[in-house]
Amino acid sequence: MELLIYLAIGAVAGFSAGLFGIGGGLIIVPILYLVFLKMGYDPSILMHMALGTSLATIVVTSLSSVSAHHKKGAVLWNVFGHFLPGLLLGAFLGAGIAGRLSGEVLQLIIGVFVLYMAYKMFTGAKVQVDESRHLPSAPVQTLVGGLIGIASAIFGIGGGSLTVPYLNRCGVVMQKAIATSAACGLPIALSGAIGFMFFGEQASGEIKDAIGYVQIYAFLGISVMSFITAKLGAKVAHMLSPILLKKSFAIYLFFIGIYFIYHGIN
Repeated sequence: MELLIYLAIGAVAGFSAGLFGIGGGLIIVPILYLVFLKMGYDPSILMHMALGTSLATIVVTSLSSVSAHHKKGAVLWNVFGHFLPGLLLGAFLGAGIAGRLSGEVLQLIIGVFVLYMAYKMFTGAKVQVDESRHLPSAPVQTLVGGLIGIASAIFGIGGGSLTVPYLNRCGVVMQKAIATSAACGLPIALSGAIGFMFFGEQASGEIKDAIGYVQIYAFLGISVMSFITAKLGAKVAHMLSPILLKKSFAIYLFFIGIYFIYHGIN
């Protein structure tokens, strides 16, 4: 039953990763939190384990998702290159910061953040991107990548809820913003997962069936299914109109934000 749960989580998360370029973390984290709670893990590390395991699975999900987007020619690899150093360093530091925060604080932070992003995405949805806006210089993009990496690791996500709207505001059309975000999710997830494994070992010692804050069986089950369904989500993303895709993304974030705030308070 436990394996079936992990496979089901992976199926939904993978499809979402390809569709929205988010890496699937916003689905994986809350569900894993509840699953780990039922499995009897220490309540003080439940949220940290959900975050670390989520990032580990996103490594696999991102590989599948970015492959599908690359075949469409939608990934802006030059932008990815500018973001990369910041993403790697920021995600590792973010894992260290998350390790020092309580689970309740982490849930409230991500809940408020996601609701804000949902509002900005929904009210800012347009059919045409303002082409007068352009991406900043390479050093600024690297700095932005660092900030996105830190926040993404703290939230256990691939960074799509930050990267997608940022690129969109800089004049990048929605499909290319999602595709590039999917590529950025890989270094975020890899560096963040390593950080959660490292800081988890330092803080909590040995945890059953885990390396640091990464639960091994959850990682394997979710990764297998998400790798398959991410490609389907990416195909669907290229079939939808930009305005529909953007508003769907915003509605999705709204419900996830409400979920985190509710459980953070309660």
